[in-house]
Amino acid sequence: MQKATFAGGCFWCMVTPFEEQPGIGGIVSGYTGGHMENPTYEEVKTGATGHYEVVEITFDPQLFPYERLLELYWQQIDPTDDGGQFHDRGSQYRTAIFFHDEAQEKLAIEAKEKVASSGKFTKPIVTEILPAQTFYPAEDYHQGYHKKNKEEYKADRAKSGRDEFLDQHWVGK
Repeated sequence: MQKATFAGGCFWCMVTPFEEQPGIGGIVSGYTGGHMENPTYEEVKTGATGHYEVVEITFDPQLFPYERLLELYWQQIDPTDDGGQFHDRGSQYRTAIFFHDEAQEKLAIEAKEKVASSGKFTKPIVTEILPAQTFYPAEDYHQGYHKKNKEEYKADRAKSGRDEFLDQHWVGK
């Protein structure tokens, strides 16, 4: 099993695309990339800690290779927005791929170049590719939020604009 760490805005919305895939051993919502140890959600959401909201995915590369994780990741985000994602604004909602080894770094760079040259976007791709840092799991109430709070999750996702963007740039293309 290996780890993959992705920032794509609100971590609740980044769980569902990956959780039903073969070879996914687990997905944990959390924080990484900041300068404070053991940050809380209340601290991270201010943007002052420097952390990103992320999902850390444990996967079996034989069943679901990292390249496929990257393909799926790109199809969940607006890679041209450096101010957050959809209605979630702030540095904690920026997009980034946190690589865990040189092979992941190389594949992430290649995938970013492929997205940049795809013609899907007129603005530059701003998603960062960064070395993995200490990962802090989010509080328990964030884990599996979409299952524990189905109606709230659906309402939040519906008003975010995420699905319309994804349909326009990925699904419909």
